[in-house]
Amino acid sequence: MAKNRDEDKTLKKGDKVAWKSHGSQAEGEVEKKITKRTEAAGRTVDASRDEPQYEVRSETSGRSAVHKPSALKKR
Repeated sequence: MAKNRDEDKTLKKGDKVAWKSHGSQAEGEVEKKITKRTEAAGRTVDASRDEPQYEVRSETSGRSAVHKPSALKKR
């Protein structure tokens, strides 16, 4: 199965990103890369080294969220 190009991108702490949130676009900053099952942003994140997820902080609300790389677009 071919990977989506977005999944191959590497994000790092401090990168500015955008994502869709409740019908609009949110913008913020990558706080950390998550590579193992853990608690983050108020939920259990089932991430791994092969399928990492990213904790991001919204510029507007200041709240944290966790997203897969395919949901984030580098600004």
